[in-house]
Amino acid sequence: MDAEAAVGIVGHGTRTPGIGGRIKDSPEDFVVEEISSPPPKVEGGRYTVAVVRTRNWETNRLVREMSRRLGVSRKRIRFAGTKDKRAVTTQLFQFDVAAERVASLRLSDVEIRDTWTTDRRLEIGDLMGNRFRIAVRNLAVSPPDAESILAAASAELEVLGGFPNFFGLQRFGSIRPITHVVGRHIVRGEFKEAVDAYVANPIAGEDEEAFEARTQLATSGDYAEALKEYPDVMSFEKALLNYLVRRPGDHVGALHELPFNLLMMFVHGYQSYLFNRILSERMRRGLLIHEPLEGDLVLPLDRRGLPDAERPLAVEASNVAKMRRQVREGKAFVSGLLFGSEVALASGAEGEIEHEVIAAEGLKPEDFVIPSIPRLSSRGTRRALVASVRGLHWSVTEGTATLEFELPRGAYATSLLREFMKGQIT
Repeated sequence: MDAEAAVGIVGHGTRTPGIGGRIKDSPEDFVVEEISSPPPKVEGGRYTVAVVRTRNWETNRLVREMSRRLGVSRKRIRFAGTKDKRAVTTQLFQFDVAAERVASLRLSDVEIRDTWTTDRRLEIGDLMGNRFRIAVRNLAVSPPDAESILAAASAELEVLGGFPNFFGLQRFGSIRPITHVVGRHIVRGEFKEAVDAYVANPIAGEDEEAFEARTQLATSGDYAEALKEYPDVMSFEKALLNYLVRRPGDHVGALHELPFNLLMMFVHGYQSYLFNRILSERMRRGLLIHEPLEGDLVLPLDRRGLPDAERPLAVEASNVAKMRRQVREGKAFVSGLLFGSEVALASGAEGEIEHEVIAAEGLKPEDFVIPSIPRLSSRGTRRALVASVRGLHWSVTEGTATLEFELPRGAYATSLLREFMKGQIT
């Protein structure tokens, strides 16, 4: 099974051939700028907000290093959204630290561009979207053919009103796509298996030293020996191993050594995997993702122009024409399931798919109530099946296509790129 299929991604929204190519030859090939919803400036406010530009930094590891340099708990550093590691990114961070100390931070490939104070906490999701400039290199076709394919695929996406809103590979880990595997174990109450899936579980293609260390641990089960062998760069894994050496058998306690947002990414990763499977199956059955059917749940736009998962509207025989008009006009989106303890499932053809996928995993709503780690419990929600794209344009030179576009929060640039490239996207 290829990497995309392993995380539930099967099929495309476009029928054009691909331009091929490769992304992320260098961080500068993948430039991301957050479209923020920033906390207001308040003179003398409690928190410091900073615009931070990074190169080749994974968000959680950056937070860990910034907290170490500032001498504060990582809980006192917040951000609105995680970003790709192999990229040049610009995003907001918030610090429960004086502005002068934040401005004086010095880290390789990290630039503090602007700071101000506020009294409003920055939360995950406090952003409107992201702006991208991405270079696709080593194209498999000539520049004229690339131009033709890009134009044809773009026209197909315009009819869809966007592209299939898959959670991209990086949601699960581009090199080690395992967040959903860890999340599945957590939801099932299999905490030792969750820890081992994270710290052991070697994956072909990862760093050779890390692969060998994980292989030895997977074979021996000896956490103490692994703690000696794991390289320092595997700091999160070593934190878990160190805890288990001190407190054997306490796998729940070991998981608490990880940043909370990383723990949540495991549960969310499992929900994302289920969503991908549901979307893939709807497409496989030839059911439209941009036109509501009876039984679908449709998300109207909120005041910011984003799909509102808090107000799903049921599509019935009496309103199906109205709902289809709303979706065609870009005022609403057909939704799929992010399963949890309280979320509503669709009925009709979509509901049949959702029930089948959940049953195949042996899940019940109460599984997402996690008494051992209550903060990881999730009520679930709905997610648009189609992600909109704005400002899409491109240029092609010999061997390279450069695309620029804006996506709403939660949408993956790689899920758009796969519609043009038709190859494995990481």
